[in-house]
Amino acid sequence: MIEHLLHPRITESKDWATILFVLAFAIIAITKSVYENRFGDFMNLIFSDKYSKVYRDGSHLKGSFTISLFFVQVISFAFFIQLSLSFFGYGSKTDLMLYIQIITVLMFFVLSKYLIEKIIATAFNIEEFMEQFNLQKVTYRTYIGLIILPINIILFYYDTISRNIPIIIISIILIINILTYLISIKRYQNLIFSKMFYFILYLCALEIAPYFFMFFMFKKGGA
Repeated sequence: MIEHLLHPRITESKDWATILFVLAFAIIAITKSVYENRFGDFMNLIFSDKYSKVYRDGSHLKGSFTISLFFVQVISFAFFIQLSLSFFGYGSKTDLMLYIQIITVLMFFVLSKYLIEKIIATAFNIEEFMEQFNLQKVTYRTYIGLIILPINIILFYYDTISRNIPIIIISIILIINILTYLISIKRYQNLIFSKMFYFILYLCALEIAPYFFMFFMFKKGGA
């Protein structure tokens, strides 16, 4: 007599990802309709510095335009982190709980870093500079987040993607981040040189150390 062993077929749902992708594009569409001219200038950021010149005031950092696209940025980067982890065998790209953990850590990291920056800026009396500098960083990172959003969709729904693709994207992101810092330093060089000690302290404590710490924890966790 032949025994038939039935094994439950485990399938991971992709519905949650579809909902988040739709939500991200819905936020983009609403933001575009409300801030049509500003959104147009923002999307031309890579070709023109008009947006950076017009919206350079630090008060725009807390505006609804920046905040709404910030959420899209977080959704996009969290997806890309999870996809990168799955490509290198550290998780599944369809694991909802993993995504929740990533986006929670990402939000906590960004918000806590921002609050610490505010405290240091107040202590050193460089609030205006820090607001402008943060706005510059958020602007370019949001732009990157919007660009990689459709790339995330392709990487998520297609399984036959080369492992080199995430590496190339990560390299491009790092290069753009470095260029962003160089552009910001050049733009605010007079203010930076007048407060050089505080800027170096800020750069080491809040821009370099956290990423080294995250890299160390990632390597330790993967070991």
